[in-house]
Amino acid sequence: MFFASDNWAGVHSDISANLSRHAAGTAVAYGDGDLDRAVYRRFSEIFDREVQVFFAATGTAANALSMAALNRIGGIALCHSEAHMNVDEFGAMGFYTGGARMAPVPGPLGRMNPEALDRAIKRYSQDLAPAGQPMAVTVTQATEVGTVYSVDDVRAIAEVSRRHKLPLHMDGARFANAIAATGVSPAEMTWKSGVDIISFGGTKNGCWMADAVVILNPDVGKDLRLLRQRAGQTFSKARFISAQFEAYLTDDLWLRMARQANQMAAHLAETIEDAPVGKLAWLPQANEVFAILTRETADKLQAAGAKFYEWGVPQGFDGHLGDKEAIYRFVASFATTTEEIDRLGQLLA
Repeated sequence: MFFASDNWAGVHSDISANLSRHAAGTAVAYGDGDLDRAVYRRFSEIFDREVQVFFAATGTAANALSMAALNRIGGIALCHSEAHMNVDEFGAMGFYTGGARMAPVPGPLGRMNPEALDRAIKRYSQDLAPAGQPMAVTVTQATEVGTVYSVDDVRAIAEVSRRHKLPLHMDGARFANAIAATGVSPAEMTWKSGVDIISFGGTKNGCWMADAVVILNPDVGKDLRLLRQRAGQTFSKARFISAQFEAYLTDDLWLRMARQANQMAAHLAETIEDAPVGKLAWLPQANEVFAILTRETADKLQAAGAKFYEWGVPQGFDGHLGDKEAIYRFVASFATTTEEIDRLGQLLA
């Protein structure tokens, strides 16, 4: 019963097999080999336009490098107040940028409110005032609380960003789950809706360790290759990241795994909602489920082997927590089974 994080899941067999297939022999290093170039072309096919791809070791590195590529003197990056980049990356953005800061923007259940974003940007003067100058807007897709921005949501935020001449970044650590949930194309969710650059994650969705920065707008991120080199994120044996992405993006494996994770999350949500001792905090939209349980119930589940985490109360939560209750996060992955969920349901019953 491993619901702590999709990071806990293993690796899809197709991806492991492809790593083994490319393990022998030699290849040009530092991302300039035939396999690397084939994967770059595949990303362009996925996004339906020519893009630039830069591998990174982690999603945090991809986010921080993206911000470094968009940085300005006294830079301010605007994000949702509960965004991973703001609360979970230990100041990596500031470190990689040499001092840029995050400005939190409110919004219900993990999604930035466009009107609040407009007000937040207007707080900063556009003339190099001591408060700093806005440099970018970033959204998380899917969000930290399992909700998903619709295409219209992204376009509304992009409209505000464009009005203020700011590039829009998307933290796509769970991008596959968002695409699987909405059914729109990667192009529609990103550059066709105004996104300029995306941190594209594969690690949470069945890869060994594969993340990338994908530049969708050629007018941004011109120094990213140099910034990545300086940050120690240029892989010498990049073919082993490419080997993962080659399998990941073949025959829609990345979307099939994401759909499986989302379906397991839906089954998990139904199981919790039907239990006599638990209820959903809000409806899940991707592969994360948030439940309201008594602390006693949570302790019993964990003592029986279930792995999950307590979670803070997000903005926009309109439910009620009793004195002995808390919100807990359960995450499904491509490897989650119905047996795990049914066992959890038996314990809840």
